[in-house]
Amino acid sequence: MLLPAQLETDSSPEDPPLVSPTVKLSDGRHIAYRERGVPKAKSNCKIIIVHGFGSSKDMNFQVPQELIEELGIYFLLYDRAGYGESDPNPKRSVKSEALDIQELADQLQLGPKFYVIGVSMGSYPIWSCLKYIPERLAGVTMVVPVINYRWPSFPDSLTREDYRRPLAKLLYWVAKYTPGLLHWSVTRKWFPSPSVMEEKPVFFNKRDMEALKKTEGFPMLTKERLREQSVFNTLRNDFLVCYGDWDFDPMELTSPFPQNQNCVHIWQGYEDKIVPFELQRCISKKLPWIQYHEVADGGHLLVHYNGLREAILRAMLLGEEHHLYRPSADKTVP
Repeated sequence: MLLPAQLETDSSPEDPPLVSPTVKLSDGRHIAYRERGVPKAKSNCKIIIVHGFGSSKDMNFQVPQELIEELGIYFLLYDRAGYGESDPNPKRSVKSEALDIQELADQLQLGPKFYVIGVSMGSYPIWSCLKYIPERLAGVTMVVPVINYRWPSFPDSLTREDYRRPLAKLLYWVAKYTPGLLHWSVTRKWFPSPSVMEEKPVFFNKRDMEALKKTEGFPMLTKERLREQSVFNTLRNDFLVCYGDWDFDPMELTSPFPQNQNCVHIWQGYEDKIVPFELQRCISKKLPWIQYHEVADGGHLLVHYNGLREAILRAMLLGEEHHLYRPSADKTVP
């Protein structure tokens, strides 16, 4: 059942009314959130879901009520800094994403440990959690996690001919050094809108296209929303942090669960046109404590496929693995 909305208690009288409940962080910023699933006090597991680029706490993560009640799942979804109803963070960094999650969990009294699920660009906060707050994690899942080509552990032989690498480098340069030009270009009529991109499968495969018919797609990426300076700034800053220089290499991390090798999961689509499966396989090879799952006909919108959310939860919470999601051996990784 859905939990009732809670009222904000520490807003000043002049603050604008908020639709969603919020918490006030130690630096004064407000983070908006919503709760789903069984009541927190009666839950067996508390899961924080981290949305991706252009999304929000209202992302679609529908799970059958029967499974929620069977496993006693409480879900917490929140707007990352600058998204939705949350205040922007002018000092956003890879580390600040993990600290926001930790403080949100503490203020909502989730307990000493909680689960985290990050989707697409919402996965870089999860890598940050593995680095900075590993002792708080009960289990971890990343769904089609983004790849940062600046990570030094990627072998050049694997990334040299990847067409996404120079594209990511160019977009990063444009976003960092010519923000005005970028803002102007993404709001022009000749620039492809999300609706056009959704009609033409440049970024999505067949199953993605079917999923888009049942979801709102990317409402924050419309030309109307991008004209809003605050929306553009949030997306630009998020992109720059995600694809910039990190102060650690994820592939040098150690397992936060040394006694259990099945608590960190990556889910990847073999037909993903945004994130190459070869690099995800490379990560899982270098970090054998990660349980790697691959969907043979999956694209980048795995989280919206029927049955996949249930499989993701059962793998993370119960250690179940379906043979359909084991990677094929048709391509090797250096």
